[in-house]
Amino acid sequence: MANRDQQKQQFEKIYLSLNEQQKLAVDTIEGPVMVIAGPGTGKTQILSARIGKILLETDTLPENILCLTYTDAGAVAMRKRLLGFIGPDSYKVNIYTFHAFCNDIIQENLSLFEKTTLDPISDLEKIDLFKQLIDSFEKDNPLKRYRGDVYFEINNLQQLFSSMKREGWSPELINEKINKYLNDLPNREEFIYKRAYKQFKAGDLKKNKIAEENEKMLKLSAAVNEFEHFQQLMRRRNRYDFDDMINWVIKAFEENPTLLSRYQEQFLYILVDEYQDTSGTQNKLVALLINYWEQPNIFVVGDDDQSIYRFQGANVENMIGFANRYKDDLVKIVLTNNYRSTQPILDISKTLIDRNQERLINKLLGLNKTLAASNIKLQGITEMPFIFEYESVRQEMISICLEVEQLILNNIQPGRIGIIYKENKYGESLAEFFKQRSIPVYRKRNLNILEIPLAKKIILVLKYLVAELDTAFGGEEMLFEILHFDWFKIPPIQIAQMSSIVAEKKFSDNRTSLRKLLYDKANAPAATLFSLPAPEGMIVASIAIEKLIADVTNNTLIKLFENLIRDTQVLRWIMLSEDKHWHLQVLTGLFEFIKDEAHRNPTLTLEQLVNIFSLMEKEALSLPLVQVSGSDKGINLLTAHGSKGLEFEYIFFVGCNASNWEK
Repeated sequence: MANRDQQKQQFEKIYLSLNEQQKLAVDTIEGPVMVIAGPGTGKTQILSARIGKILLETDTLPENILCLTYTDAGAVAMRKRLLGFIGPDSYKVNIYTFHAFCNDIIQENLSLFEKTTLDPISDLEKIDLFKQLIDSFEKDNPLKRYRGDVYFEINNLQQLFSSMKREGWSPELINEKINKYLNDLPNREEFIYKRAYKQFKAGDLKKNKIAEENEKMLKLSAAVNEFEHFQQLMRRRNRYDFDDMINWVIKAFEENPTLLSRYQEQFLYILVDEYQDTSGTQNKLVALLINYWEQPNIFVVGDDDQSIYRFQGANVENMIGFANRYKDDLVKIVLTNNYRSTQPILDISKTLIDRNQERLINKLLGLNKTLAASNIKLQGITEMPFIFEYESVRQEMISICLEVEQLILNNIQPGRIGIIYKENKYGESLAEFFKQRSIPVYRKRNLNILEIPLAKKIILVLKYLVAELDTAFGGEEMLFEILHFDWFKIPPIQIAQMSSIVAEKKFSDNRTSLRKLLYDKANAPAATLFSLPAPEGMIVASIAIEKLIADVTNNTLIKLFENLIRDTQVLRWIMLSEDKHWHLQVLTGLFEFIKDEAHRNPTLTLEQLVNIFSLMEKEALSLPLVQVSGSDKGINLLTAHGSKGLEFEYIFFVGCNASNWEK
């Protein structure tokens, strides 16, 4: 009881800090509610406070509440905030991403889904299946190519099929839309001459343009008609992707009323975060869960101006559809008190966002989304944003460095400064400029493990083992490079001398190979009492190579990899390195990938694994790894995408020219 009283006190403290609109959103716990929450208006605060109010003021159990978020980060932030309100009970509240929620439903009902043997499809497998799909096209298929890149359409097909799954579009629906669009072409302004041109009169049809559009739609229709074929290829391999999971659950709910009613009865209150970014299928899933009640307890929070995951227009459709569905009972709340920015920044931002015609305020009457700076600590700040123009990117970077340096001299903490750009490559160049001025930076960047030197070296050793097993002494060029690896510590001059001896004996009767010479030197007894033994690195390299070649046919891939990093002393070298934590991250990422591939295909051979790495390089598929560099007290370098929801005292938007950013 004392614990509940403490929670109520904590909740009251938080509740009293809310403004009137926020309180209304928290208090309206029954019926459908839509909150339009602009940036910095305390969206996470009201979601958490509302859950707290439901638990503290009704007899609802934590497990009867479902909160769906768009990202894992959103789910973590929600749980953390809720922990402060209601304590350990927050772990019983169902806070999920859509995919995690669907995965749990599948796992709880495996017999219904018959998915016990399925694994998620890898990017490489997906490309392989698309190649199979394209190879199977009939000769008259508009997507069939006979010259150049015959697999040119892979990316287009991949994006199309993903959109179809996310939005719940069937091939029949899209073909119907295509036919309707083609029939309407003669009535569309862009296909009619507005004034006389050459032999054409005003009002004539642009027949060439109509023919082009017909050809485009013919290709689109052909692609759409291959959707089911691709799904069959996935099923044959016992594979699925994340978009499939939501569709499976929707299908199961529609075909099994008992299953659906079980979850409808469990979740008495449903909350959806980042509603503007939910897809058509995600929306359908929510609709199925709430259609049991005429006035469901559904609470959605979103802002069409902050949509970063959906194509233009879809975000507005979501919110308009929700508003129309419950127009008689819906409580609409607009949060306009911004606690993050100064008024000049909000006003300037509004002049930009007002240029977008696909906005909710243009679709719903009486809606006002003008933000007001409401943070008392920022009330006195009236500085307008500055615009600086430069002749080159280099000039811009030098100027930013000098500006930041001056701020630090004026006792501004580096961690309160944010520099925002479109792409990571800009941040990489900018970081070098800061390094030259000894200014600390903090940044996260997505890297490809396959391009990191440590991983490339290990993969080269694996390729060498395959070459040696295919043809004795068939990997000589690779071995020459491998012997230079830093963990062996063999002086390059000695590798050069061995290579020279091999070259000299190439056409003689006693010719040799680099591998054989290395073995002989590593195992040669001392000629005299005073002769120096072979360098330790040569001995380690020779023993490791001979052992690993034998290990390939006598061990699993997992065991072979473990032996490789131990016997070549890679692991020892990592543990003695200044960057050991980073190297261990890379090593772990590579090892996890190999384990996943071995799990997908238990009979996977080393040669097949090496081919996978080669194909990934060829198809530009990455093995992602997030690198965090610098101290969190340094200057924050981040992409616009990665900066969402963060706050800084001084902000630089850089590289703001039309060729870098969306026009």
